[in-house]
Amino acid sequence: MSIKDNIDDLKKDLENYDANLLAVTKTHGIDKIMEVYNYGLRDFGENKVQELIEKKEKMPEDINWHLIGHLQTNKVNKIVGEVSLIHSVDSLKILKKINSRAKSLSIVQDCLIQVNISKEETKSGFFVDEIDKVIEEASKLDNINIKGLMTMAPNTEDENLIRNCFRELKKIFEKLSNLSYNNIEMKYLSMGMTHDYKIALEEGANIIRVGSKIFGKRMYKNVR
Repeated sequence: MSIKDNIDDLKKDLENYDANLLAVTKTHGIDKIMEVYNYGLRDFGENKVQELIEKKEKMPEDINWHLIGHLQTNKVNKIVGEVSLIHSVDSLKILKKINSRAKSLSIVQDCLIQVNISKEETKSGFFVDEIDKVIEEASKLDNINIKGLMTMAPNTEDENLIRNCFRELKKIFEKLSNLSYNNIEMKYLSMGMTHDYKIALEEGANIIRVGSKIFGKRMYKNVR
């Protein structure tokens, strides 16, 4: 199927949901990304800071870039102010460093808190019992806005387990929606990728991060 056919299929799946499609451009070149852009998508997600910056310099300015991969401390200064949303805040150290960099640029950076809902050792993110403390600490930072939560489903074929993880995060999301901090708003619930986005939509996701369903198989890294 063509990229256009893939996007059309995804749009049909989204028809009954108030959710945003985030095209994950990891390893795909500019020509292929521009094809997606020309079909109307404006939200693109990258896993790596350097790859995102390189692609951003070559792409139209009206794109909303999202960092969805793990953010290393030494890359914070490069990415703050360059993206609409950082999905992958997974430590207080990173959160405070983002705030510091944003302050130096006189901006406010929008972020999501990444939650390791499945408690897998191979995944980044805060455990559920850490979230209240994270939110409390985040509320003290003037140059970040917490706009919601992000998670990755467990690496399993068990759809019930995936669904339960997404459902649990939605409950946490709704609970946090009742808080009244100036810089914390539960607006975005980012969960679901190519293999599980339909379950994520059913369980309340309003951002789905889709790569191979749009672009096909991943290509060798090339941003030219």
